[in-house]
Amino acid sequence: MSYINFDKNQLVNLEYSLPKELLRSSREGAYASSTIINCNTRKYHGLLVVPQPAIDSGNHVLLSAFDETLIQHNAEFNLGIRKYQGDVFSPKGHKYLKDFSTEPIPKLTYGVGGIEFTKEMLFSHKDGRMIIKYTLVEAHSPTIIRFRPFLAFRNIHALSKANYDVDTSYEPISHGIRLRMYRGYSYLHLQFSKDPDYVHVPDWYYNVEYIREKARGYEYLEDLYTPGYFEMPIAKGESIYFSAGIEQVNPAILKKSYLSEIERRVPRDSFENCLLNAAQQFVVRRAKKVEVIAGYPWFGRWGRDTFISLPGLTLAIGDFKTAKAAIDTIIQEMRGPLFPNMGIGEQALYNSADAPLWFFWALQQYGLYTKTTRRLWKEYGKKMKTILEGFRAGTAYNIKMHDNGLIYAGETGYAVTWMDAVVEGKPVTPRIGYTVEVNALWYNALMFAIELATQAGDEDFVNEWKGVAAAFPQAFIANFWDPKKKYLADYTNGDYKDFSVRPNMVFATSLPYSPLNEEMRNGVLERLKSELLTIRGLRSLAPKNPLYKGVYAGSQTQRDNAYHQGSVYPWLLGHFLEGYLAIHGKGGLKMAVDLYNGFKEVMVEHGIGTISEVYDGDPPHKAGGAISQAWNIAEMLRINWLIRQYSAKL
Repeated sequence: MSYINFDKNQLVNLEYSLPKELLRSSREGAYASSTIINCNTRKYHGLLVVPQPAIDSGNHVLLSAFDETLIQHNAEFNLGIRKYQGDVFSPKGHKYLKDFSTEPIPKLTYGVGGIEFTKEMLFSHKDGRMIIKYTLVEAHSPTIIRFRPFLAFRNIHALSKANYDVDTSYEPISHGIRLRMYRGYSYLHLQFSKDPDYVHVPDWYYNVEYIREKARGYEYLEDLYTPGYFEMPIAKGESIYFSAGIEQVNPAILKKSYLSEIERRVPRDSFENCLLNAAQQFVVRRAKKVEVIAGYPWFGRWGRDTFISLPGLTLAIGDFKTAKAAIDTIIQEMRGPLFPNMGIGEQALYNSADAPLWFFWALQQYGLYTKTTRRLWKEYGKKMKTILEGFRAGTAYNIKMHDNGLIYAGETGYAVTWMDAVVEGKPVTPRIGYTVEVNALWYNALMFAIELATQAGDEDFVNEWKGVAAAFPQAFIANFWDPKKKYLADYTNGDYKDFSVRPNMVFATSLPYSPLNEEMRNGVLERLKSELLTIRGLRSLAPKNPLYKGVYAGSQTQRDNAYHQGSVYPWLLGHFLEGYLAIHGKGGLKMAVDLYNGFKEVMVEHGIGTISEVYDGDPPHKAGGAISQAWNIAEMLRINWLIRQYSAKL
């Protein structure tokens, strides 16, 4: 039985069904995504969204939608649904919906007259192929089924517009056709398990409206190209398999491929299995490289997110091999002491002061889970030295260790911490100076490196850095701690100290090496608990602050202004609870379990079976942003691991 359930009587209610989105991905980063009723509400939605490396580094929507029409006695019942301007939906296939389930794969059940018809959608994790199984469960008369594809062939961030450059030709292939709208693209192969009749009637459907893009303040109208349609009879009890992919397939094995894919699925029959299922979607393998996608549908590979997410996505579930492969992949893109913040290759940006320090934490976690810390210095010691020496000497974006041992970072016009929203070319939270989390991470990195070097007998390194590490806690406390407020400044610059209550001080409580004593760590955690903690994570700013924005909505400018000014981040819960459990032990378990279990209800709210990017700071903490975010899933899995560890100590 599925853990994820919906009210089948509400499926025809668009206010109920349109906010609920599905996503499946392949191991190479291709994906399929739409709402549960297959009405696309974003430009990022599509049945086949795949990388096109010959064009650019992003994903591209090839097959936007695929309409099915059932025909009996010349009466046509179109099961598709699209939104047009003026609150017009056409066709209105959702009115025939009788049921929807998610296990083992999404299944829609339609009923009209004497017809019962099911549609089961599977996105192959292996090769990024959409396979759909159609079954005519019940019918009292001969039935014809018609299929019409809607194509876009454009980057996920763009929109298709009708034009005369489209290649309207096609090539017959086994039980289908192949075609592409523009040169340079991969061919799209549309095939069936049963040989169809194909009618080639090229046409455009104009001004399809994406309501999510409209709400987000982006261009939201698209023209979709349809080359024609397929038809075939379908008998009562018969199943027909459809395949869409960039490689041709043998139609005779579609059923076998479909069944094989179902067998390897992690059943989403519990909250933990939903998390495990979602975790698989972020790890991609391309050209012998293993990378972590920061979030779907619009994020790519981010350096900071990779290191923060890896322990939960891989180590906490025992997948040590993948963790190491991902680390070894991104190491290849180090530039001096810096890792790419976002982008790959020549398009990569290196504007992150904390990503190199999260690298130490990821290795630290790898050693913790695998119990193999001793070999880490031999394998990664040179990279660690490069980072530490680079920070000490100074590097891009004014990242430099000062004489007091603290790390200064940032320059006008750039955001170099994870709070990196930019509006009209200006960071919303510039935080230039000594930032609390960068320095907490720096101390942890120093101490971890010294630990490894000591184990390896690298006395020269230990002697070089032990003085800096020994003096650091005093400098950190003097710079950030206020004994009256009993919490840490968010950042300082000269005489200025910003005591805005933000979550960044949590890392001084959660990292394995902390410059704070237990009393100080408890003070920080209590402040976070009283002003930032919600059922969905930690707010990025306390509500009492005049800059607080409690709702993440509106135009891009409005959303960016709220992004780190009150929006809630689930991933921060992992570090909050790690610090809290370290102090309170079994006394903190109930809160940890309650917060963890509280996320069960989000499995049916925004991204189905996953956790969204951000949540409103104000109750009821509505989901926003990307429908599935790597570090949120990762930290929830790590919280589960922490709960098990502390429960075992009771």
